[in-house]
Amino acid sequence: MPHITNDDVDVVIVGLGWAGSLMAIELAQAGLKVRALERGPDRPPEDFAYPKPADQYAYATRNKVFATPRDAALTVRYNRDQAALPTRKWGAFAPGTGVGGSGLHWTGVLIRPTPTDIKLKTYADQAYKRGTLDPEMRVKDFPFTWDEIEPYYDFFEKVCGLSGNTGNLRGKVQPGGDPFEGPRSNPYPLPALQDTLNCSMFSGAARKLGYHPFPNPSANVSQAWTNPYGAQLAPCNYCGYCSKYPCLNYSKASPQTTILDVVKRMPNFSYRVNANVIRVDLHADRKTARGVTYIDEHGKEVFQPAKIVVLSSFQFANVRLMLLSGIGKPYDPVSETGTVGRNYAFLSNGGATLFFKDKHFNPFATAGATGEMFNDISPGNFDGPSLGFIGGAKIHSSQATGAPIGTSLPPGTPAWGKGWKEAMVDWYGRSMKISITTTCMSYRGHYLDLDPNYRDPWGQPLLRMTFDWRQNELKLQRYLRDIVLNISKELKPDAMSESFLALDSHWDITKYVSTHNVGGAIMGASPRDSALNRYLQSWDVHNVFVPGGNAFPQNFQANPTATIGAITLMAADAIKKQYLKNPGPLVQA
Repeated sequence: MPHITNDDVDVVIVGLGWAGSLMAIELAQAGLKVRALERGPDRPPEDFAYPKPADQYAYATRNKVFATPRDAALTVRYNRDQAALPTRKWGAFAPGTGVGGSGLHWTGVLIRPTPTDIKLKTYADQAYKRGTLDPEMRVKDFPFTWDEIEPYYDFFEKVCGLSGNTGNLRGKVQPGGDPFEGPRSNPYPLPALQDTLNCSMFSGAARKLGYHPFPNPSANVSQAWTNPYGAQLAPCNYCGYCSKYPCLNYSKASPQTTILDVVKRMPNFSYRVNANVIRVDLHADRKTARGVTYIDEHGKEVFQPAKIVVLSSFQFANVRLMLLSGIGKPYDPVSETGTVGRNYAFLSNGGATLFFKDKHFNPFATAGATGEMFNDISPGNFDGPSLGFIGGAKIHSSQATGAPIGTSLPPGTPAWGKGWKEAMVDWYGRSMKISITTTCMSYRGHYLDLDPNYRDPWGQPLLRMTFDWRQNELKLQRYLRDIVLNISKELKPDAMSESFLALDSHWDITKYVSTHNVGGAIMGASPRDSALNRYLQSWDVHNVFVPGGNAFPQNFQANPTATIGAITLMAADAIKKQYLKNPGPLVQA
């Protein structure tokens, strides 16, 4: 039994990143007593704001604001026949920890999926002949329409001060934006960031080849902004330290800069840090939760009673907590029964680095989202059915930071010593990248469950991830390679390197790709094949809500943060307007 029992609250929130912060302020504004529990430390903005320096070794190399594998490890394997091994160092992805979560160290690209992405199963059934796609593929529609979710995208973009060019305003295509985006109810809150040299070069070549580039939608704000909660953001000063760093200048939207400074002032909100939640405690009938148990910083068990439980940690932490707590039936890939753990999906990237002897790209003057992209190669925008695969990518040229560690150098350059130093002198600031960020479909055999062999420091099973690349995603990579190389040839670089997956590639967990992990506790229209309903409410335990990337039934080419924000706001709205008046299932099974 727990040694300590806290005072009762209306809502306990597990994880204080984007989803947890949005839930906290929305439910506290409704008058509820809200308490958030965060596994990691507090991270107030003054701890890393100017004039404190951006320490590349601490943040980008030693992962200062990331979770440690000791506290958040999982085990990984390619298929069910293999023994899974634990992660001992982050590679392909790197989840955050502490107040702000991954929203503290993200790059700041904030882009919506398309209406086709939201209804991908419907599109696949209409566009592809039976037998064309992998029979193990398990794509699904999100359980809402574009018109239902769009107002929540719009509000979250105002929270973040989204900067960019509008492409489709209430059904009318606008010049300079993405012509393929879904209709917006309002323009972007702020204009786009300033272009860098790579932006103009890439966009010119892309347009010449018939594509439709537009500025990367950015949560690094281009102008001063006051959001709907009253939080203020300062204009970006293009310091170059965004991805893997907290913002030094209050210019990148994060839970700290957009929400937490406001909600912390509310008397009905409180939070605890270094509070590692180990389970959701259920009533005897297992139909409702009575609170959560966590281990505090002194190693003591603490019970936090609550009427509503919100699991808003990182994607795989949410799934693990559901499995550890017995919320929903674990997924079995053999019988395809159960729901918790199914539809895990990651994504792939790749690209080319172009070197120019006569160009100066000034990489030290950039924002995280500085760049141009195009969305011509996303589902429904090109003839994927004739190519035999489903999916697509955003193709972009984004200006990377100018920090010296990790600077790209031409092929054949020594990795260290005199030759490396000479190449740095010759080539620093003389390269640009053309990159892809792809979709990833969900499959019957890609899933999450509890590992039978490995346990965490508190004696609980680690989460086990079963995942590898499938031919659908590898065929997509090869198709995208041709597009990137065509654009590269148009730019006539002096040297070039490339990095794309081959058709016989396996997933490499040691090399960073992104932290865009999704699935495992997906939202859907039926409790038969989804863990959550359209309001992120557990089908099985109606006072448990689970916002996060875990709710996605597959991964689209757009970064996930905009959709995590939108579905969280939609769920909070449903709690306030429906659940509080009549607690129980919000969707009848």
